[in-house]
Amino acid sequence: MKSANMHEAKSRLSQLVSAAVAGEEVVICKAGKPLVRLVPVVEAPKRRPFGQWKGKLWMADDWDSPEVNDEIRRLFEEGDPLCEQASPLPRKVDPSS
Repeated sequence: MKSANMHEAKSRLSQLVSAAVAGEEVVICKAGKPLVRLVPVVEAPKRRPFGQWKGKLWMADDWDSPEVNDEIRRLFEEGDPLCEQASPLPRKVDPSS
């Protein structure tokens, strides 16, 4: 941590700012007591513009129909027969057997 009194901070401001930007903690004191902390300004992330996916994303008219929801539920509960050809997930071994 760097600390400097007011007079020293006035004459070495450029060096103190460089140290703060580099990540070092810089404290400016008055009469031997810490008064302010010099920290770099961090820019807020830029907001993404609204509607940037307009015209690039398509959803079927029946995306939320009962038939589609039933199919999704069935796939979660029963699994997909097309994926059964792949190796099954490992099962837990019961240590008592």
